[in-house]
Amino acid sequence: MSGNTFGELFRVTTFGESHGPGLGVIIDGVPAGVKIDEALVQRDLDRRRPGQSKVSTMRKEPDRVEILSGVFEGVSTGTSLAMVIRNTDQRSQDYGRLAELFRPGHADLGFFKKYGVRDYRGGGRSSGRETSMRVAAGAVAKMVLATMGVSVRACSMMIGGVYAETVDWSVVEENIVRSPDLAAAEKMVAAIRAAQADRDSVGGIICCEAHGVPAGWGEPVFDKLDALLAHAILSIGGIKGIEIGAGFEAPKKRGSENNDSILPSGFASNHAGGILGGISNGDVITFRAAMKPTSSIAKKQHTIDKEGNATEIEVLGRHDPCLVPRAVPVVEAMTALVLADLALRNRAARI
Repeated sequence: MSGNTFGELFRVTTFGESHGPGLGVIIDGVPAGVKIDEALVQRDLDRRRPGQSKVSTMRKEPDRVEILSGVFEGVSTGTSLAMVIRNTDQRSQDYGRLAELFRPGHADLGFFKKYGVRDYRGGGRSSGRETSMRVAAGAVAKMVLATMGVSVRACSMMIGGVYAETVDWSVVEENIVRSPDLAAAEKMVAAIRAAQADRDSVGGIICCEAHGVPAGWGEPVFDKLDALLAHAILSIGGIKGIEIGAGFEAPKKRGSENNDSILPSGFASNHAGGILGGISNGDVITFRAAMKPTSSIAKKQHTIDKEGNATEIEVLGRHDPCLVPRAVPVVEAMTALVLADLALRNRAARI
């Protein structure tokens, strides 16, 4: 299977399945001399791990990270940095009855048509559990970016039709849905629980910002910063759309309204989302990503079996009624991977 590697100079390759022995990542391109704090890697893995709240899957995985190479006495050595986590709470028997059926909303049918075989135990490589190693790699990318004064943060801006009315970044990690609005957070939880009670699920919108990115990051033409961000974010399972800056509101404006006036003190607005011509302009990079409702639901649905016969399916087992809260650190991680790669590429842009 190709497509397991992301990045050019800061290059990440992940491996492992949802119900295999474990998952891992190899990162090439981490500059030597960067302080690698294993506790920070674990912190982001804990933000993504299953079983962390009443609105997430009840699968209990500690997701304890093991750094196998590339770090000596807490500092990167410049060689390949490898990390793994072990699976400890698989219940593969929950998926036995799905071996002959294709789950609606999942990659099952596509995988089978492409390869002629599929790992039906939680979806294998198409499982959301694959993102654990993106988060581990993203934590390392954040450490590289921190040496340049760059930081990345994300939050749940909408869940189940409930929007955050205010944005207070200090409260994002103080509520189980990672909303920047505590009042909205309560309504978001209620929306998730209502769907859960109806054997259903909800989706939402994740907002992400990158601060401290200097002007000049991004490669013109095919490797534009916004193009690479779109690639990275849309590679996350369940993400169905991304809009940068004003996004889909931009077509409603006139050019005079959408252009960000340039003042001696900086830009007067940020409709561009910090990116012009595919290159960072020094303003805050901001975008929003749309995540669909969780595909695994216990409500009865129509499908077909491997022979093409019509049947019905109820996807039982332990699944998130909403993926958005646990996807927040994944969006951060993929953003950090893009920025770390472009930061290294930008060093070669001029003498």
